[in-house]
Amino acid sequence: MKSNTLLFRKPASRALSAAALSDSTSRSEFVYQQLRSALSCGALKPGERVMEVDVAEWLAVSRTPVREALRRLENEGLLRLEPRVGLVVASISRQAMLELYVMRELLEGTAARLCAGQATDVEIMELDELVKREQKMQEDFAALARHNRLFHESIHRGAHNRYLEKSLAAVNDTMYLLGPSQMLLPERAKVARSEHLQIFGCIQKHDADGAEAAARQHVRSAQQQRLKQLFPEA
Repeated sequence: MKSNTLLFRKPASRALSAAALSDSTSRSEFVYQQLRSALSCGALKPGERVMEVDVAEWLAVSRTPVREALRRLENEGLLRLEPRVGLVVASISRQAMLELYVMRELLEGTAARLCAGQATDVEIMELDELVKREQKMQEDFAALARHNRLFHESIHRGAHNRYLEKSLAAVNDTMYLLGPSQMLLPERAKVARSEHLQIFGCIQKHDADGAEAAARQHVRSAQQQRLKQLFPEA
């Protein structure tokens, strides 16, 4: 990891700095969130070694909160301990990726169905605003990736099912192992905008069947793009 440390972005100035944190729990959470960001943006890649001392140096914290954060990521399956190497970013096989998308399709479809029936007027207005904003976003693909998360998280909240939200969070954490968001790809971002509009249209009409079908198709479309990207030989 040492050779890649400079690839990491320093925590944004508006974010809480490590020096300002008052206890080990807060420092551990800070380290955890920074490593998750490195995984999500592709600065840390599958198979890459993650060394405690390098993370501590990068974030200017002691090794204790780093150790706690690394243990947490290992428990979540994002890091794995490799004999004679140490901690590395976990890799994911083609079969595991397909299994992951099966679960994501099931959960996202269920979330959209429940949102169509359970979302409040305020939550539907929030989704409407997100969709309208996305239609105006063009070439800022990093912003589109962040916006994509907001859109899906709004649907998850609108489903009003805490256990579904937890399951979706677990699946989406594992999605980090597939690399950066597909919204960084111009062709995928364009298709996703159209698919988001279709999902929202069904939710707005309280069409539960239509919302679930649209959400499932959205995930299948993303899966096909990811297969081409990661396993072109297949």
